[in-house]
Amino acid sequence: MIIKTITIEDLVDDYPKSVKFLSEKGIRCIKCGEPIWGTLEEACLEKGFTPEEIDTVVDELNDLTFNSKKESKNVTDTIIKINKIKP
Repeated sequence: MIIKTITIEDLVDDYPKSVKFLSEKGIRCIKCGEPIWGTLEEACLEKGFTPEEIDTVVDELNDLTFNSKKESKNVTDTIIKINKIKP
């Protein structure tokens, strides 16, 4: 689970999809190929996000990360079921 105190380095390493998401929010988390140091909360605060907006960003990141994994698993399960049905 992603929390606001996660370091940007860990966020980028563990959840690569977060880079594009944060970029779309105006938060750069990679500079010259290296992760920016600090926490997600600190990066948001530097961009003027309110505490409520930071909570929303964290919630959206968790939805993006964990719902997409769930969708991938569902697609894989469906493919396996279809393959079992084929003669």
